[in-house]
Amino acid sequence: MLALALGGFGIGTTEFVTMGLLPDIAHAMHVSEPSAGYSVSAYALGVVVGAPVIAALCARVPRKRLLIVLMVAFTVGNLATVLAPTFGTLVLARFVSGLPHGAYFGVASLAAATLAPAGQRAKAIAAVMLGLSAANVVGVPAVTWLGQNLGWRDAYLVVAAIGLTTVFAIARFVPELSGIRVTDPRTELGALRRKQVLMTLLVGAVGFGGMFAVYTYITTTLTDVAGLSLNLVPLVLALFGIGMIVGSILGGVLADRGVDSSVFAALIAMVIILGGFVAAVHNPISASVGAFLVGAAGAALSPGLQTRLMDVAHDAQTLAAALNHAALNIANAAGAWLGGRVIAAGLGYTAPAVVGAGLAVGGVLLFTITVRLARRTA
Repeated sequence: MLALALGGFGIGTTEFVTMGLLPDIAHAMHVSEPSAGYSVSAYALGVVVGAPVIAALCARVPRKRLLIVLMVAFTVGNLATVLAPTFGTLVLARFVSGLPHGAYFGVASLAAATLAPAGQRAKAIAAVMLGLSAANVVGVPAVTWLGQNLGWRDAYLVVAAIGLTTVFAIARFVPELSGIRVTDPRTELGALRRKQVLMTLLVGAVGFGGMFAVYTYITTTLTDVAGLSLNLVPLVLALFGIGMIVGSILGGVLADRGVDSSVFAALIAMVIILGGFVAAVHNPISASVGAFLVGAAGAALSPGLQTRLMDVAHDAQTLAAALNHAALNIANAAGAWLGGRVIAAGLGYTAPAVVGAGLAVGGVLLFTITVRLARRTA
């Protein structure tokens, strides 16, 4: 579990540290900050493309071997980011770095659920996802500070080192995972024919976008709107990460008690918290509390969605589990893009929270339809 979570730690660090370093990347690459946000969207799109393609084409590959290959690819992608000479090559490197993301979390989550005691699948999935949450407490603030003081390229060099360490940890400590049935591409792709799989993915793609609309531009929001000094931003990013840890644990507990109710609770919490963030961000203390709550609500959604996808996918669980992270990164790309558009339109850095609250409302409506369709079919 710790070896798998270490991979999540590296992935979470590289995914979120870009957002904290956007001003530095924009300055170094001579582009505007909203344009620099395309590097966030490129990583997310890499996840969207890589998750289904890798999960389907590698359906016959033993799961432990697949985990190792995915982390090797992740390490190479981050090294390419370090060496990128232009903004165009940087965007391409971020896309490549995102390709293993969804498949890794999909296989790791399936491994955790397979090894978990009866009735504790969601908790086991949340335990693996804690690596992602812990990245926002330790990895993202530390690497953001490093990137701000030594150069943004050094931040991705640290991420590459985490990826390489994960390769050795998985090889040494993860069992062969023989309990996971190896399928074939046709079986895995069958998940795409199930309405409940597609509807649940749509809920994640829309409902999760609100968190990313806010978090992508959190650095400038905290400095220009809340009035925090740049040196204090990593501390608020750590609060966001602590919120994600709390949300992951709470989401796992709630999902083991009732998957659908846990998803509803997380989405409704996101609507309320993102709506309140519009006002809270004008004060440094309330903005910090708001960042904690945004992280908690977002992370609480993931275990329920992951577990539900594995349930409704039946014999195509690997692809479904991987597609959950593709959907969340569609939310990442859409949230970053929409947040950048409202900022570029001159609506200010509180506008992304309004967009985020609207996306969360959309998630609630979509999940209501999804659950009703499931009950009607049953």
